[in-house]
Amino acid sequence: MTIRCSHDRWRFLPLLRVSPTRHIAPVGYCTDFGAAAAALTFQYGDTDLSSQARRCAVPIRAAAGFTLLELLVVLVIIGLLAGYVGPKYFSQLGKSEAKVARAQIDAIEKALDHYRLDVGRYPTTEQGLAVLYARPQNEPKWAGPYLKKEVPPDPWGRPYQYRSPGQHGEYDLLSFGKDGQPGSTAEAADITNW
Repeated sequence: MTIRCSHDRWRFLPLLRVSPTRHIAPVGYCTDFGAAAAALTFQYGDTDLSSQARRCAVPIRAAAGFTLLELLVVLVIIGLLAGYVGPKYFSQLGKSEAKVARAQIDAIEKALDHYRLDVGRYPTTEQGLAVLYARPQNEPKWAGPYLKKEVPPDPWGRPYQYRSPGQHGEYDLLSFGKDGQPGSTAEAADITNW
């Protein structure tokens, strides 16, 4: 329904359209004004704009968003979860580094065994683990490379320790662990092949 005025005396009275969903929206301005209140008719039989506007107004919604209290509760919950899960996660991280070191030592041991089958002995301490990837100068029986890549460092970034002959077997292969010091215990324990 469009509300219009019918006389010349008033200027710039807005024309309003009342939609079927009961919203009032301006659609233009009336330039034909007059003694108008009687000329205005509304959908519900009202004669003044204020009662029609009250009927057709959209209810005011609460502002969207979160209150400060809700945000604080969420932050407390996240903090509690981090405090509970964080230490467990980091302890698993330390255990996984030790497992990686164990797996690398096993792979190096297999490569050393293949080297021994071809050459007839394990590499000396002076030759080190480099002979598993690069051909030594005076080894005619060398049939490597025995590793696809150079010997990796341990998970803590330090080279593996190799001694041949070893104190615990034909050779000793070890990583000093997280702290890089020999003889540590617990999480920083040495990882060895014996």
